Amino acid sequence: MLAVFLAALDQNAVAPALPQIAGDLRTFEGLAWIITAYLIASTVTIPLYGRLSDLFGRRPLLGVSVGTFTLGSLLCGVAQDMGQLVAARAVQGLGAGGLVPLAYAVLGDLVPARERSRYLGYVSAMWAAASIAGPVVGGTFTDLVSWRLIFLVNLPLGALALAVVWRTVRPGTRGARVQVDVAGAVVLAGSVSLALLVASWLGGTERPATAVLVAAVAASVALGAVFLRIERRVPEPIVPLELFGDRVFATASMAMAVVGAVLFAYTIYVPVRVQGVLGGSATAAGLALIPFSLAWVVTSVASGRQVAATGRYRRFPIGGAVLILAGAVLVVTEAFGGGTAGIAAALAVTGGGMGMTFQALLVAAQNAVPPAHIGVASASNQFFRAMGGSAAVAVLGALLAGRTVAGLRDAAGARADEVPLDRVLQGEVEAAGDLAPEAVAAMASALDLVFLLVVPLGLLALALALRLPERPLGGPAR
Repeated sequence: MLAVFLAALDQNAVAPALPQIAGDLRTFEGLAWIITAYLIASTVTIPLYGRLSDLFGRRPLLGVSVGTFTLGSLLCGVAQDMGQLVAARAVQGLGAGGLVPLAYAVLGDLVPARERSRYLGYVSAMWAAASIAGPVVGGTFTDLVSWRLIFLVNLPLGALALAVVWRTVRPGTRGARVQVDVAGAVVLAGSVSLALLVASWLGGTERPATAVLVAAVAASVALGAVFLRIERRVPEPIVPLELFGDRVFATASMAMAVVGAVLFAYTIYVPVRVQGVLGGSATAAGLALIPFSLAWVVTSVASGRQVAATGRYRRFPIGGAVLILAGAVLVVTEAFGGGTAGIAAALAVTGGGMGMTFQALLVAAQNAVPPAHIGVASASNQFFRAMGGSAAVAVLGALLAGRTVAGLRDAAGARADEVPLDRVLQGEVEAAGDLAPEAVAAMASALDLVFLLVVPLGLLALALALRLPERPLGGPAR
């Protein structure tokens, strides 16, 4: 729970501080890389932490994860320019990649399958608490003290988590002669890094030449093919491919990618709507997501107890997907109104669906694999969530930027090129000067289409949930 709290608090506290960070460091150039560097580093390392923890035990890998994250936080807190801060965020991301999947793997080691969903409800409550506190903490620290405190507060939290991990988690029992799949790890890291780099380019306002994009995509695909070939031949693969031959594991992984895409779409672009279109503050944008998090906690705890009592999990991803789809429709139709309160109410429905879905998919994936693969199953679950979210941010971000530019040009002609679109899309509409009304209108129209595209994602989540088989969960009934 401490590890998950660390990851969630940092993830939710940084975004509100980005404009102030740019002001203090006297540059907006590279600002997006504060998020992108962290995302790439954390996503690349997720499967590595999971598999290595299966081979060498959870405690040393959790220690490395928490320690690296804490070191990166220190470096972020003392960074003197944008380059240093981006590099420090990459270090922080290298540690963050292990925080959540290893916490879930430890829980998988400690708790019988039938009980895991109940305990995951408690972990989800910790995540939701950090999701609520993060934007408030980030905004308050930035306004009253300094954005650096957002990172430095991780130092005592990280030290506490490291001490608890070392005292309570059992050391590994596997021998030191295990063959580590170094080649697979390097190739996978390269393929995923390039894929996420392309995603960040597509989702941003400044993109390289088309030839560079095509080359990056081709290289990512080629490295992915090489990785699959390596994994079929090595004795201890980073990702055992036979796991994807299991229908439960494969379906749960695909469903997690889709639900992750919905999650990222709302947590990234709802604050853009609140700040950029409705004129709210960064704190108001964070508060709009609180009903989402609270509903997640309620349904997560309730469904977890039901899974523990009945030993059945399939009904919850199905019910959760129905709520996710319903929430997406409510957002698009503005059934509760188009203001911040209306969006928050619609998101509460989606959050309730998330709470029923996420932990059930994780329990299903862990239950489908042998105990020796609990770590890689937990990591794969989180990896697909991150990749689905990254793909959604890329596609929807490209759409948002493109449609906003098109709307501005229709309204203002050549003067649209004078608008600093990167700052406008971060909610600083006043940066558009006398074109601010046109920028708001263009962004509002583009966001309408962004949220409309979440509806088919909800449909796909429901289709995958209906396809998910159910297998008996081990452990006693309670």
